[in-house]
Amino acid sequence: MSRIGRKPIPVPAGVSVAIEAERVTVNGPKGELSERIHRDITVAHEGEELVVTRPTDRGEHRALHGLTRSLVANMVEGVTTGFEKRLEIQGVGYRAQLKGKDLELALGYSHPVPIRAPDGIEFEVPQPTRIVVRGISKQLVGETAANIRKQRKPEPYKGKGIRYEGEYVARKVGKRA
Repeated sequence: MSRIGRKPIPVPAGVSVAIEAERVTVNGPKGELSERIHRDITVAHEGEELVVTRPTDRGEHRALHGLTRSLVANMVEGVTTGFEKRLEIQGVGYRAQLKGKDLELALGYSHPVPIRAPDGIEFEVPQPTRIVVRGISKQLVGETAANIRKQRKPEPYKGKGIRYEGEYVARKVGKRA
């Protein structure tokens, strides 16, 4: 097995890792995540860290090696600290509010837009124009935030819509008189 490109993943105290054939399960204070891995890539628990290795230096093995290492590192980070995405709403009358665990958005349509919270995701609305999406799975947090943003993408003329916090929206000039 090649040790080239070896970058071990530190495992903090309180996190347990179970490695089975083609599956890695990480359990921590915030919950449990499991991911299927390719059969050519091996994950080993060496002391206080996880080591991902590949059999050869062929392009496909190098790509799978990097992917697997990122997925396992994100699982470890997710069960210890979790992930969050912040969204901003801009536009007159555009707002968000919590309805139980779910989110209800007023985005200028004739009806409110309900967003159900998937399992493992929680919403927070600190202000009516701010949304925080939290969870332990980086993929699920990003996908849920993208689905919320998709309800009303920022438009280039007035900048109204839902955007990620700090996202730059290129503005267009519009018509001239």
